[in-house]
Amino acid sequence: MTWQVEVDRDTCIGSGICAALMPEEFSLDGPVARLLAGSVEPDETLLDAADSCPAMAITVRNGSDVVGPRL
Repeated sequence: MTWQVEVDRDTCIGSGICAALMPEEFSLDGPVARLLAGSVEPDETLLDAADSCPAMAITVRNGSDVVGPRL
C-alpha cells in the first residue's frame, strides 16, 4: 500500500516545514515546496508534515480517502 501525496503549488507559501520534517520527500523549489515522489509508503511523519503546513497545501490520500491533513 502506498499513499498519494500532492502539493498545491498555488496555495503553498514556501514555509519549508515539510522539507524540514521530511527532506527525503519534500524540497523547496524557489518560493514553493516540491514533492520528490508522488507516492510514498505510509509514514506518520508525512501526516505531521501535512498537518503542520500553515497553508494546508499538502494532501495525502490512501486510494480515494484523504488521510491528511488530519482536521
